[in-house]
Amino acid sequence: MGIRCWRNPLLLLIALVLSAKLGHFQRWEGFQDKPMSKKNMNSTLNFFIQSYNNASNDTYLYRVQKLIRSQMQLTTGVEYIVTVKIGRTKCKRNDTSNSSCPLQSKKLRKSLICESLIYTVPWINYFQLWNNSCLEA
Repeated sequence: MGIRCWRNPLLLLIALVLSAKLGHFQRWEGFQDKPMSKKNMNSTLNFFIQSYNNASNDTYLYRVQKLIRSQMQLTTGVEYIVTVKIGRTKCKRNDTSNSSCPLQSKKLRKSLICESLIYTVPWINYFQLWNNSCLEA
């Protein structure tokens, strides 16, 4: 009976890694304005823009132009609320060389401000987009 509560060894591993990373247990106080590390920022924003492009019906791909704000909260992983400005690029969906797409100019230019809630467990490279809303900039 007592073993049933540890049926998911991954959850136990995550809890142990989190407590080891923190060095002690912190009181979780909700979302706080804290800068992301460069590594976490790059992987989180790459995940976000890939998710956005996969869900979008636009003919062209978008890329992140600017991180406006980031808030974080520690849970069983890390939850980020990120506000970003994204822009439509000249690369179409089926382009394979989209790593450095220039932004559209003039008539096809489009920028959006997006606020997203992203859950991540960075030490196992796991990401989930929990919520996203975008408005024209």
